[in-house]
Amino acid sequence: MPYRDYETLDLDRVALVPIDVQQGFDDEQWGDRNNPDAERHIGELIEAFREADLPVFHVKHDSTERGSPLRPDRPGNAFKPGAEPKDGEPVITKEVNSAFIGTDFEMRLREAGIRRPIFVGFTTDHCVSTTTRMAENLGFEPFVVGDACVTHDRKLNGTRYAAEQNHRIALAQLSEEFAEIIETATLLAALETRH
Repeated sequence: MPYRDYETLDLDRVALVPIDVQQGFDDEQWGDRNNPDAERHIGELIEAFREADLPVFHVKHDSTERGSPLRPDRPGNAFKPGAEPKDGEPVITKEVNSAFIGTDFEMRLREAGIRRPIFVGFTTDHCVSTTTRMAENLGFEPFVVGDACVTHDRKLNGTRYAAEQNHRIALAQLSEEFAEIIETATLLAALETRH
């Protein structure tokens, strides 16, 4: 997939949106995952946005499913270290895949004048993808930072599909139609030029 050069990356009216960066995704029930560097990339981006005085909107999944480690009454509901919100940073709490359903996320983005939400987090083919698709349908211009997203192995009718394959296909399906796919290094370099 082509990635834009940082010199042409327009960071006007952007916000970073980490999705479901929660401890419950460390649970073995999810199976094998890809991208072991994702949490480091997410943490770097959060810090860079804070240093640039750009907004960060945190999305958190409060699962209603029995047995889910992401339920609000479970330790896994907590944010992963390095992805915890700071005072004043909004937290959007959702119960479904899209951060726009049953929340005030759209209103918050519009009130803040955000045009280009930049999505990272868990999981590439579920909540990141669903939220990105809806963002584009609502008239936003989303970015997805591919190497700051994660997914897991999936199964269908007894066939296993590897996490990295799912991840890349999910990004390919979003690319151009719903979002621009970029990399952490590109975004960090673009942020650096703002100083």
